[in-house]
Amino acid sequence: MNRRQFLISSAATATLALAGCTTVPPIAATPQLTPDYGVIVDAGYTIPAVPMQRLEARFSRQIVRYPTEYAPGTIVVDTPEKFLYYVLPNGEAVRYGIGVGRAGFAWEGEAYVAWKQAWPRWHPPVEMIEREPHLEEYADGGMDPGLTNPLGARALYLFDQDGKDTLYRLHGTPQWDSIGTAASSGCIRLINQDIIDLYDRVTPGRNTKVVVLQ
Repeated sequence: MNRRQFLISSAATATLALAGCTTVPPIAATPQLTPDYGVIVDAGYTIPAVPMQRLEARFSRQIVRYPTEYAPGTIVVDTPEKFLYYVLPNGEAVRYGIGVGRAGFAWEGEAYVAWKQAWPRWHPPVEMIEREPHLEEYADGGMDPGLTNPLGARALYLFDQDGKDTLYRLHGTPQWDSIGTAASSGCIRLINQDIIDLYDRVTPGRNTKVVVLQ
């Protein structure tokens, strides 16, 4: 063995010995920002681009480390932090920024996604019409789907474990600047581009659990 071979062999041996007595902590997954907040043409509607530079970066859709007891496919709504998590395998989740219900309209508990709808009609609850009489025109037929519809491009309908409609929705919103705030009447709102992404991941049914934390 010449001198060069001896040095390489010695270095390799030292490296293996060091590895054998050292515990290297796992590296947390780096959040992966998705730059797809541009214009979307969907079912004949043109959804405008979202000026994400005007929102905090943490509210943009990303993959994050999220160790949890909940099974992959579970939706966890963290109301205080204004985040919604779609649980993935291996301790990760897709995290979305959300807008939540203002004081007095909050709801918490466990539910499931009973069904979902693209470009839904909006039917304001009776209680909302009582508070805001100008919504009376939508009491029967509801508001047509469209870019100004409060439910946005998609809606996921939450039912409780007894099969009763909770009247709460996970839905899109044209008001992107409400993300990160408490401004809605109890429902959970996402940027339209984000609710489309979540909608495509979710299969309705009792196995699609939704946990809302207050």
